[in-house]
Amino acid sequence: MLELHGVTAGYGDTTVLWDVSLRVGRGEAVALLGRNGMGKTTTLRAIMGLNPARGGRIVFKDTDVTRLPPFEIARLGIGYAPEGAQLFAPLTVLQNLRIPFVNKQRDRARWPEQLERVFQLFPRLAERRSQLAGSLSGGEQQMLGIGRALVGGDELLVLDEPTEGLAPTVVTAIVDALRILKGQGYTVLLVEQNVQTAFAVAERAYVLEKGRVTHASSTEDLRQDHELLARRLGVGA
Repeated sequence: MLELHGVTAGYGDTTVLWDVSLRVGRGEAVALLGRNGMGKTTTLRAIMGLNPARGGRIVFKDTDVTRLPPFEIARLGIGYAPEGAQLFAPLTVLQNLRIPFVNKQRDRARWPEQLERVFQLFPRLAERRSQLAGSLSGGEQQMLGIGRALVGGDELLVLDEPTEGLAPTVVTAIVDALRILKGQGYTVLLVEQNVQTAFAVAERAYVLEKGRVTHASSTEDLRQDHELLARRLGVGA
């Protein structure tokens, strides 16, 4: 469904990604792992057109999206939840969830169905639908960020650190939601600092080091490779 072929990207005069290649098959959950500052977020931003690739190709469902603007990429069915949720604080939960439909006139008939899906995954959002996003707890804001991505992306969910800094109970709720979505056939690409969370959701993983893919395997194989986990990710198994 999603393929990166030799992608190079960066900021200003600084190159962050070097010849990055990866793939995400339909119905898969794939994790992008690595220490801080290794290019994980830059990879996601390149996919979404927010930090356009300088070289290589990004292909989504056989369409080359390398040079497309972000709004066109989103319209293809990719939902993006950036690190820290980045919500519209003065708007309500419901208004934030509606945003992906603002410029999708032909898809508005699907709004009730998509909204119900989000509320089933995160009942707390249903309870707070009229509450301002800025007044939500950190965990609730992250749920809302994922929910907004789900409303906008019925083909692929791209999630950047969906559980960072959250309480264990909220992490469990988010992991459970992602497992449910995967069971429903959704495709997920996530950046996750907590490797155990990544293992709970994804079946395959790529490891980034200094902007390059240095390892690719099933998460089960990676889980068993204690030396690699310690050396490249700085964690125990």
